[in-house]
Amino acid sequence: MKSIPRYDFHLTKYGEELLIDVVRLQDIKKYVTKHPVHTLSYYDITFITEGTGFFAVDDKRYTVSPGDVIFSLPGEVRTWDKDQILNGYALIFEEEFLLSFFNDPLFLHSLAYFHPQRTCACIRPAAVQPRIDQLIQYLIAEINDCLPMDKHILRAMLYEMLMLLNREYVKEANESCHRPETPPDSQEDALMSIRIKRKSRYVPLFIELVNTHFAQHHSVQYYADRLFITPDYLNQLSKRELGTPAKAYIRNRVLREAKKLLTYTHISVDMITTDLGFESTPYFVYMFCQHVGSTPLQYRHSTR
Repeated sequence: MKSIPRYDFHLTKYGEELLIDVVRLQDIKKYVTKHPVHTLSYYDITFITEGTGFFAVDDKRYTVSPGDVIFSLPGEVRTWDKDQILNGYALIFEEEFLLSFFNDPLFLHSLAYFHPQRTCACIRPAAVQPRIDQLIQYLIAEINDCLPMDKHILRAMLYEMLMLLNREYVKEANESCHRPETPPDSQEDALMSIRIKRKSRYVPLFIELVNTHFAQHHSVQYYADRLFITPDYLNQLSKRELGTPAKAYIRNRVLREAKKLLTYTHISVDMITTDLGFESTPYFVYMFCQHVGSTPLQYRHSTR
C-alpha cells in the first residue's frame, strides 16, 4: 500500500539503545516541515507549552494551546501548525520499553487515551499541570544521565505519567471531552465509553490483528480463525466490548484508512480501492457512500 511518510524511533540517539525520549517541539519542526503529514511507529504524548494552533490526529482536528496534551498511537496520521504552536514537549516511547518491565502485552490498551475506540485524542489536565511539568523535567534529566541499570527508574517515571494522565483523561471524558474542531463521525462514536474494562483477552488481540491485516482481509472468519474461536463468538465479544459487531468493526477500520488516504494524499480512488483490498471501484464507492454519506471524491473535496 502506498503510505503516508512515517518516522521511526531513533534507537541509538544516546549511544546504546534507549526506547524512550523527551524532545522539544522546537527541535523537531524541521522534520515536520519536510513531512507535514506523517505517521509515527511509536507512541507519542505531546504537551503544548507555548502558542495556539491546530493539531490533527487522523480525522479529528483540535485547537490547542498551552496546557493541552495530545495522544497518538503508532500509525495514526498527524499534522500540526508548526508556525503557531511555538513549543512544547513530545514524550515518545516504544511499546517494548514497557512490556519488558510489566510483562503485560495488554497494558497500553488498558489506558483510555490509547484505546483504539477512544473518542478524543486531546485533554487539558489543568488540575495536575505542576506535577506533569515536574515529571517531564525529571524524565529529561534521567534520560540524559541514564545508565544501563537505571532504565527501571525511567519506566517507573513513565508509568507514573501514563497513569496520572489516564486518571485525568477519564475524569475529563466523564464531564465533557476536550472538543475537537471536527465532530465525531456518529452519535454512536460520541456515546462510546472510554472507560476500559478488560473482560476478554480476545478483543485486544482482535484489534491488533485488524490493524495489521485490514487491508488484505475483511472477513470475520479470517480473524476468528487466527484467534481460534468461532465467528459467532467473536461477534458476540466485539458487540459487547466494542459496541459493534466484528464485521462492522473491520469495515470501520477500513473506512478510517480510506478517509486518511482521501484527506492527506492525492492517491486515486482506483488505487485506494486496490490498496484496501476491494475487488472493484464501484463496490468500494458504494460501500463508502452507504456508510459515510458521500462518495470518496465528495469526501476528499470536503476536507481540502
